[in-house]
Amino acid sequence: MNLEIIKNTLSLMLITLVAGLLLGLVYEVTKEPIANEKQKAKEEAYKLVFDDAQSFEDVGIDIADANYALKKENYDVTINEVLKVKDASGADAGYVLTLTDHEGYGGDIQFAMGVRSDGTLNGISFLSIGETAGLGMKATGEDFKSQFAGKNVSKFSYTKSGATADDQIDALSGATITTNAVTNGVNAGLYYISTLQ
Repeated sequence: MNLEIIKNTLSLMLITLVAGLLLGLVYEVTKEPIANEKQKAKEEAYKLVFDDAQSFEDVGIDIADANYALKKENYDVTINEVLKVKDASGADAGYVLTLTDHEGYGGDIQFAMGVRSDGTLNGISFLSIGETAGLGMKATGEDFKSQFAGKNVSKFSYTKSGATADDQIDALSGATITTNAVTNGVNAGLYYISTLQ
């Protein structure tokens, strides 16, 4: 009986070892292509929010300090990346940020936003969003995203009765939590950009 237990234990251990090695091999093979695809998606999002950008340069900020500054202002948002935008002549045109808002109904919402040097928001582009289909996912539509574009305000709010000012966004019907999350995320980005200027 003891010999049977030892045999089964060794068999399971060998199977686990081989499976672990194969899983590690698959991870190593797919790690770089996945990272390349994520980078490509970010670059496409950056071009969507700053279409006349010639290049993007790392600002060299301390991300931990940036996120601490947002936390002090009560934003439940994480800055993932801040890049300076250069135009065709090489002049500074503004900034592109990647942010993650942690208040979404379906979890974290990650998006890019572009802000011109004069504080005008070019627009937003989602990198990762898992909101409810037919409700919160409407945030990815142009009707919602375009409300942010071309606005030079310090902070947005949302309304359910129709926007009447540049700093107001029409809430998504049935998706107030998503609307709030995206609006707060954009406000966090605008606040942080204002600290850089």
